[in-house]
Amino acid sequence: MTNRTRLIAWGSALVVTMMAAWIATHTHWQDVKIPGPLKGEALINPFYAAQRFAGELGARASWDRAFAAPSNRAVIVLGGWNWTLGSSRRDALERWVESGGRLVVDSTLSEGDDSFERWSGIVYQQRDGNKEPVGRGPDEDCRIFREERRGEPVSNDGAADHRICETEELSFLKSERPADWAMRGATGVQAMRVRVGRGSVTAINASPFQRQRLFEGDHGWLFAAATDLRRGDEVHFLYEGEQPSLLTLIWRRGGPVVVLSLAVIALLLWRGGVRFGPLAAPQPAVRRSLAEQIRGTGRFALEHGGGDALLGAALRALDEAALRRIPNYATLPTGDRAGALSRLTGHDRHALGNALHDAGLRQSHELRTSIALLEAVRRHTLRTRTRSTHGTP
Repeated sequence: MTNRTRLIAWGSALVVTMMAAWIATHTHWQDVKIPGPLKGEALINPFYAAQRFAGELGARASWDRAFAAPSNRAVIVLGGWNWTLGSSRRDALERWVESGGRLVVDSTLSEGDDSFERWSGIVYQQRDGNKEPVGRGPDEDCRIFREERRGEPVSNDGAADHRICETEELSFLKSERPADWAMRGATGVQAMRVRVGRGSVTAINASPFQRQRLFEGDHGWLFAAATDLRRGDEVHFLYEGEQPSLLTLIWRRGGPVVVLSLAVIALLLWRGGVRFGPLAAPQPAVRRSLAEQIRGTGRFALEHGGGDALLGAALRALDEAALRRIPNYATLPTGDRAGALSRLTGHDRHALGNALHDAGLRQSHELRTSIALLEAVRRHTLRTRTRSTHGTP
């Protein structure tokens, strides 16, 4: 290694050492906790943080998926609620408040008409849309509001000032009824509680208790003030802004019925569907010979009283064959016909005579014998005629 190479190596090592020393003296390591993604109930329950917060304050909090009237000393917090969805549900909720319950609603309350405003007396008043928002800068999400009780500020020294974030810019709350409690700011009243019967209704022109917005501004204090929370209270959170789909509800409520119905439909489709083959293996194609067909037809005729017709047919067939072979066969007496056929074919003359003359007196077995004899003589006659014809020069 040359001196120049050594000098470059030592110089590079010195530079790396100085950089490491500078980084070590100007930096420090610190553990930072990064919030992980929501999971479990916190993922599906928008009031999960508020529910846990109420529990830490000594209340018994629960997240209900449907309205069921609790004790008239309980608190109900509504979010994403459709006030006019069902008249029976709305009437039950109104009766519960009038009997002493405490109801808290936020800006996600959905109204199809002004029934909530007429019943509660709290009106959402729209501001002039041409006016610029006041009370906060362009990069601020929270405004300062002062707490009032029965129209009077709680304190004038700033102790009653609280920060509420993401309030509506173009609307505010008002009521002709005296407000027991309110939060007033530069944009008007953004939270208000009025008496309804023996209970109360609190409306907030924001949604400060859903998801992680409870940790913004003074929303924790606002939750306790809006609900008038006391230790031992029963708090029910109701939310229907993100209801499961119809298929999900069907599966949750009637999963076994769905499975059974699908199985029945599958069986019906399988039973009535087109198959890839026949229900049973096809039988081999068997062809019946002509002789078998004739014998079968004759047997059927004998068993069902058609023997005379068969015998008559055999006699006519024999006469046609004999006319071709025996001269003047048609003019011969009956006895001479049997002799002529016997000489021609060699069959017994007596048997031929019986077959030719006594057709009506035969039994079934004798009839079969006579027909067989007549057929044999006919064939013999035809063969003799064929040989005789071929043998003639």
